[in-house]
Amino acid sequence: MSGHRRTAPLFVLNGLFATAVQYATLVILVELAHLGSVGLANGVASLCGIGASYLGNRFVVFRAPTATSRTLPRFLLLYGGIAIINAAAMWLWSDLAGLPYTSGFVLVTGLATMVSYLGNRYFVFPPSGAGAAHA
Repeated sequence: MSGHRRTAPLFVLNGLFATAVQYATLVILVELAHLGSVGLANGVASLCGIGASYLGNRFVVFRAPTATSRTLPRFLLLYGGIAIINAAAMWLWSDLAGLPYTSGFVLVTGLATMVSYLGNRYFVFPPSGAGAAHA
């Protein structure tokens, strides 16, 4: 299996794992640590999910032969942008609008997943030859 047929299912599984790490951290920070802001808690939780996601994408999903020194900065740029948008959206959804954070988390995560796959596939871990000129 190659291309999207191999990477898409692995990306989904890796994303589910990273999302579980992020959500568990969010729940711990909101429910157990009683952090006052869901937006801040989700920002911190995003960092944990980002770490899990990078490791899975780098070594399992895209099996990038490119050195970590080349892929990690691109990954952090992509996910930094996603995390900022995610935290702001959660702040608007839960802190400002007073809506349940779980439904906001699902909505925001679904949108971020689409951006994440395309960014990882074509910017962070481009197929062999496609990113060589840009790396």
